[in-house]
Amino acid sequence: MKYLLDRTDEQILSELRANARISHAELSAKVNLSRNAVRVRIERLERESFIKGYTIVTGEGGNKQHLTTALMFVYRHDRMRGGDVIHALKKIPEVVSCDVMTGDFDLLVRVEAPEADRIRQIWQQLSELPGVRDTLTAFVLSSVIHK
Repeated sequence: MKYLLDRTDEQILSELRANARISHAELSAKVNLSRNAVRVRIERLERESFIKGYTIVTGEGGNKQHLTTALMFVYRHDRMRGGDVIHALKKIPEVVSCDVMTGDFDLLVRVEAPEADRIRQIWQQLSELPGVRDTLTAFVLSSVIHK
């Protein structure tokens, strides 16, 4: 049976979207529940995949480290049995996202690295995988919209 969200669950999700680091005590005051009730609801939301993870979005303060970003379009030999390629991509820390696509190419991989040469190394590693038929890489010049 699929768990249905109620108004309180929606409030909890909204508060966590605004500040994923909010304490259970502060969150409980905002949604008028006890800290324990909030904790139980969050655990259920995680278990039911309404919350799939927490992330950090870094700002430009402190140590400004410039990252070079590239998009790699990957063509696999076999779309249906190309799981080895995805498994290998998961092991590369600079791979920040990988989407399975429709159309001409199979995967869209976003890579962020401190240097363009590291992206070249990842491209070489990726292109040598047995399941990869071809790749196309495009470097990002600038990001104008980031949500």
